[in-house]
Amino acid sequence: MNWEDTPEEAAFREQVAAFVAEHFPAAYRPDPAAEHSLEPEDVWGYNWPADRLSEDPDRREGARRWAAALAERGWITPHWPAEYGGAGLPAALEFVLQEEMMRARVPTVNGIGAFLLGPTVLAEGTDAQRAEHLPPIARGERTWAQGFSEPESGSDLASVRTRAVRDGDDYVVNGQKVWTSLGQYADWLFVLVRTDPDAHRHKGLTFLLVDTATEGVTVRPITDLRGDAPFAEVFFDDARVPVANRVGEENRGWYVAMTALSFERAGIGATVKFEHALSSLVDYVNSDAAKPYLRPDTAVLRQEIARRYAEVRVLYNLARYTVSTQAAGGVAGYEASVNQLFGAELAGRIARTGAKAFGAFAELWQRTDSPMNAAFTHLRLDSVAATFLGGTTEIQRNVIATRGLGLPRS
Repeated sequence: MNWEDTPEEAAFREQVAAFVAEHFPAAYRPDPAAEHSLEPEDVWGYNWPADRLSEDPDRREGARRWAAALAERGWITPHWPAEYGGAGLPAALEFVLQEEMMRARVPTVNGIGAFLLGPTVLAEGTDAQRAEHLPPIARGERTWAQGFSEPESGSDLASVRTRAVRDGDDYVVNGQKVWTSLGQYADWLFVLVRTDPDAHRHKGLTFLLVDTATEGVTVRPITDLRGDAPFAEVFFDDARVPVANRVGEENRGWYVAMTALSFERAGIGATVKFEHALSSLVDYVNSDAAKPYLRPDTAVLRQEIARRYAEVRVLYNLARYTVSTQAAGGVAGYEASVNQLFGAELAGRIARTGAKAFGAFAELWQRTDSPMNAAFTHLRLDSVAATFLGGTTEIQRNVIATRGLGLPRS
């Protein structure tokens, strides 16, 4: 494959940069302390759903104005067809758009609805479902969260126990979901429920779309070990969900869910996030502000930073390879697991490299009077989650071994 931009891609980069400079609201400043970068795809946009509901009027209005500007060009959902509010961009140009926005540190918008739920409804939904749900996502007016994980059923989706029982034109849903990223800000959820408890565990599941305002649905934020609340738990207590909100056939939800997960992004966000972290570390280490905190053995630190930079470029090339596969009409299979595994473990290595620069000062938790505002202290804890978000590292290795290398399962 060609690792360089084509003339079309290079011109589009310039177009995106000019658009951001002209249209990003000057008063809109996403709060870095509230930017839970657990989801690597949306570096500065992950918390956009919270920004649109913020108590800060500048942040709230800025989030909405930025969404409107992107929506006018179809850039909230750049790969969707124009009839549903997209721009119909090919995979390579969508990649360029995401990369340039992240490098400019401006939010992408409506992430999980745009890149997971929307393509799933396009592929598996009805015409009525497309007409109802896709345009509000493309306009930045409706946000979504994913309701797959449950207590004791995290990466093993086939063990879902939330029940849905058919009652006329409704399903009556009871159960609990957990680790629902930004669920407290979502207008709608897409969930896996068990509709046939006697069937094989993969064959008794159904994929439902649930309005969070439905009676019997309760969303509670979960505070993590940093004291932040990037996710929520969701309870269903006799919640009635219309059968019309079912995507695909009853008891065939496993296959719809696998369709959804096949639309995971290439991982360009992780690359940009890590580049920003390393560049900021280098700038700080070379500044006078670092002198009270910096360890004296900087030669070792320089070597570690160089290794991390090389690894970040590897991650970037993995992302480009995934996009090139998609652009050629293929589907990223085990390669997506390679990307996920490498990025998750690289997050931890970068966090440890940053912490080593400051020795005992890396234990300071407070943002004030700490080196780099304790950025790497927080990143060390953040990076732990990267090893199980989107599938644990053990699962990723199994996928690479069996699907990529053809090794036996036992």
